[in-house]
Amino acid sequence: MSNQKEFNWDNFSTKGFGDGYSKEQKADMEAMYAGTLNTITEKEVIKGTVVGINDKDVIINIGFKSDGLVPVSEFRDLPNLKIGDQVELFIEEQENSLGQLVLSRKKARMVRAWTDIEDALTNDSVIEGLVKRRTKGGLIVDIYGVEAFLPGSQIDVKPIRDFDIYVGKKMEVKVVKINHTNDNVVVSHKVLIEKDLEKQKAEILNNLEKGQVLEGVIKNMTNFGVFIDLGGVDGLLHITDISWGRINHPEEVLNLDDKVQVVVLDFDDDKKRISLGMKQLTSHPWDALSAELEVGSRVKGKIVNVADYGAFLELAPGVEGLIHVSEMSWSQHLRNPADFVKVSDEIEAVVLTLDKDERKMSLGIKQLTEDPWTKGDMSTKYAVATKHKGVVRNLTNFGLFLELEEGIDGLVHVSDLSWTKKIKHPSEFVKVGDELAVAVLELDVDNRRLALGHKQLEENPWDTFETVFPIGSVHKCTVNSKNDKGAVLELPYGLEGFATSKNLEKEDGSNVEVGESLDFKVIEFSKDDKRIVLSHSSTYREDAKSTATSAAAAAAKKAGGKKKADEPKVEAPAAAEKSTFGDIDALAELKEKMEGGKK
Repeated sequence: MSNQKEFNWDNFSTKGFGDGYSKEQKADMEAMYAGTLNTITEKEVIKGTVVGINDKDVIINIGFKSDGLVPVSEFRDLPNLKIGDQVELFIEEQENSLGQLVLSRKKARMVRAWTDIEDALTNDSVIEGLVKRRTKGGLIVDIYGVEAFLPGSQIDVKPIRDFDIYVGKKMEVKVVKINHTNDNVVVSHKVLIEKDLEKQKAEILNNLEKGQVLEGVIKNMTNFGVFIDLGGVDGLLHITDISWGRINHPEEVLNLDDKVQVVVLDFDDDKKRISLGMKQLTSHPWDALSAELEVGSRVKGKIVNVADYGAFLELAPGVEGLIHVSEMSWSQHLRNPADFVKVSDEIEAVVLTLDKDERKMSLGIKQLTEDPWTKGDMSTKYAVATKHKGVVRNLTNFGLFLELEEGIDGLVHVSDLSWTKKIKHPSEFVKVGDELAVAVLELDVDNRRLALGHKQLEENPWDTFETVFPIGSVHKCTVNSKNDKGAVLELPYGLEGFATSKNLEKEDGSNVEVGESLDFKVIEFSKDDKRIVLSHSSTYREDAKSTATSAAAAAAKKAGGKKKADEPKVEAPAAAEKSTFGDIDALAELKEKMEGGKK
């Protein structure tokens, strides 16, 4: 109780807030508080200390007269945030309508990010970013919270075919361009690789030599070869140097981005063109051929190429033999190799020649079957006078070649095509591909020769014609054609005769014209030469002497000698002035036989 009486209530009581302090005390207190408060400026970045965290906000003390509140969502990148941590903040307002300090960590990061990005461009420094997503023409990379564009051409020194493999991964980049107007940043990862490659490239080129084995990555593929990235240096691996075997396109055995071992084959003085090889790293397959392979051996393989002159059979990768078209069939008529084989066919063949030093081999298919000329029944099957049918394979000026069977050909001379017609060229009688019946005239197995005839299928009608067209007989003939020497006449039974120019004069003095049908008298007949000479003028001239002389001359020629000077002149028989047709029945039979032969 005594203590309460001693308390001075006057000294303790105050009339207002702060009235209980003296001027000196107030000055000291103001100085003390001034030391704990900062002077801040809006729209700048400062550091603050976390003094509290709740479900919605993080309480930040920046040394101002009041603390600021920042949403927890702006600290999602700091899951381990705790009281006492320092963070950067952007001052948006010193005091809003509620008297609160307004702060933003998101804007602080943005401002700091642009500052760091500008510093990275100025100092040419390397920064790390996170690839967020793929976009048209490249990738979007997050650097310091700013989305930067990474063009596809700046990702790597080699073409990139799949951008998605980079999404979600961290990547070191350099800032190459900033556009403040659009807040656009362009970065590059390629420049980092190029710098490393320059050193590697210089080292490779300095040590480059023929025969050197290098490792590279397939950068590009074409139909003629592959471009290999040797580490900043590109070399060409030609398609012929990929494999000992034949390939049509590199993609058959290689893939893009594959790592491969190659050997340096050649390079120019500036080392800008480097030729590479892959097959040279393995031994040549010819060196691994079996010692049992020799001429006459049967081999199996696959057709890898067909040309006009033959086909190539691959026995093993890099080991090929040529099958010439002449070795595909026993037939003497060469055809297109495509008629016998096609690419990818698996066939059997016989080794004809073999040169392991030159790595050349010739093969044959026809040798798998027996030569038709060496068959035992050849002499009997194609004996003289036997009759056969064949296909016309070729025409020449002197005759035609007829194929009786595969590998068996015979010649039909142009003179053996018809008994009655004078054929100048076989094309007047047949054409290639026609079937023709023939008889064997001659067989020479040793020399592989076969003489054939078509007209021999019928009897020689000239024996009968001799009685039908005797000298002096008159026949109705048609003029087929004329020339300077005379005219060709069409006689009965399809025969042709000839009349000289002087024998074409009519009785009125004019000449016989083409297409006219008039009476002509036979003045010469030769069975051996198959020739009949006629005259129209003789039909109206009473020149017995001329007729008799012609008859005597023909008789002398037939007898095989010339008429002697002391021999009497032979007068023409009176019956010769009239048309003689011989035996009607014999002629009818002959005509029927000839017409049947034509059919």
